[in-house]
Amino acid sequence: MNYADIKQYDISNGPGVRISLFVSGCTHRCKNCFNEEAWDFNYGKPFTGENIDQILEYLAPDYIWGLTLLGGEPFERSNQQGLLPLLRKVRERYPNKTIWCFSGYLFDRDIMGRMAGDWPETKELLSYIDVLVDGEFVEEKKDLTKRFKGSANQRTIDVPASLKAGEVVLLEGFE
Repeated sequence: MNYADIKQYDISNGPGVRISLFVSGCTHRCKNCFNEEAWDFNYGKPFTGENIDQILEYLAPDYIWGLTLLGGEPFERSNQQGLLPLLRKVRERYPNKTIWCFSGYLFDRDIMGRMAGDWPETKELLSYIDVLVDGEFVEEKKDLTKRFKGSANQRTIDVPASLKAGEVVLLEGFE
């Protein structure tokens, strides 16, 4: 897996001050994507154990609320495989920090409806994620009033509650 960027102090991609990892590789190709260069799976640099250690160090201060995954597309299979070692360590070391993820895939149709049955890493990846903002960015539905979303079609999903309920549960306060 390659990554496009690691932001040490990010307040745009989830609540509080967060560490954000922008992975490389995305097949959605959303019109007017804010991070078009990260569509290429070869863009950026290889994600290594040193990067994992760096992110774990960045997460240490109490004022850091958690980690956000975006891209590119974190739920592309090669990115899921690349993210698992990081998320395992984040959950082990920082169980009270939140993990947010942004995906163009739909939670119910794509991630649970297809990926979770086809790829073993999907269920494990989901087990570490607290919040998933799903749905492609749609230029015609662009809405700057939505918190942590670019377009009105996107949903902010409480992943643990959704997994328990067997259906999409939206995160309160982020509809």
